[in-house]
Formats: sequence, C-alpha cells, structure tokens
Amino acid sequence: MIVLDIEATGLNSIQNGLLSIGALCFDNPRQQFYEECRIDEGDVVSEEALRINGFTKEQIFDKNKQTQEELIKRFFKWVSEQEVRIFAGHNVGFFDLNFIKHKAVKYNLDIKTRYRSIDLGSVAQLIYFQINKKFLIDDYRESAMSLREVLNFCGINDERKVHNALEDAKLAAECFSRLIHGKGLFKEYDNFKIPDYLIQK
Repeated sequence: MIVLDIEATGLNSIQNGLLSIGALCFDNPRQQFYEECRIDEGDVVSEEALRINGFTKEQIFDKNKQTQEELIKRFFKWVSEQEVRIFAGHNVGFFDLNFIKHKAVKYNLDIKTRYRSIDLGSVAQLIYFQINKKFLIDDYRESAMSLREVLNFCGINDERKVHNALEDAKLAAECFSRLIHGKGLFKEYDNFKIPDYLIQK
C-alpha cells in the first residue's frame, strides 16, 4: 500500500492550495516520494496552516517551484510505478486524497485512483477495541482516535513543532507496522518502545 500525506494552506480542498506531497511504499519503505509546489494566485492561505507546516509566504509563491498541476502529475507517475496502489494514512480518504482529486479536477487531470483507502485511525480503533473490549470515544460519543492518540497508542511521542508531508507519511507507516505486525518499520523510531500490548506473541 501507499502511505500518503499532504501539506496545504488550509483544510478546504477547493479554496486552499496544495504545498507538498509525501508518500512511501509500505512494503518497500525506501520507495519514497516527496516534492513541493507553489500555490495559484487566488488560493486562500490560512496563517494557522502555515504555522503547522512551517512554510513561509515566500516559499508558497516561489516561482522557481513547480505548479500544483505538475506536482500531481509527477506524483501519479510515481504511483503508477508501485505494485500495490491502495492508499493509506490518517484520514487519508477524507482529506489527502480528496484534496488531490479536487485539484486534479481543477486542472482537468485524469488521475486513476479510487476513494477506497485504509484509514490509520480506524485500524488503531479496531486494535484498541480488540485489546480493551471498547472503543476510544470522546465526549460526543464519537471516535477519539486522533493522530496524537494513535501515536500514543503506538508508543510514539511526536514533539515536532512543524509538520512535513514525508515525515508524517513515515510516522503513519511506522504506526501501521506496529499495529499490524507488532514491530517497527524505521530505525529512527527505535527509541520509542513498542507497547507490550502490540507485540504479537
């Protein structure tokens, strides 16, 4: 499967601009994709989004960067080279894929992918239920399995001040590996002990 994450200038796939795409092949994590682009004139920019992803106004309008259209084309060329093209990630179907697809429509790009995807929060919630015989819910009786909760459940402490699409894809892949296989995927996360309840006996 392809673990995917994007950074954007906000949460609205129509109004906001795409800034970067990060992805990796779960079965061969060295197969990675990370590229950035500039946004279009007229794209709405949220200051909060820029605080989260660390991009500056100069970077997001940099004429030396490729366009959003070019980034999407290059990404799906990379996707076409992967053996398994099931997308996965945290909230990936609702946000990341949806965002890319709306931009593809804007640029009249015929990208070949489906909305069916594997959601990290859902997988974590199912494993949590198997262990605790209940779901992790919030005050509204809905899923409380946020990305922070997923990371905590997988034994990972994320203290980064800013987000990066490839780093987030790697973190998601690490969590998938711990949840599905009970073992880590990347050496860089070895300092975070895998909880005993995830280790398969």
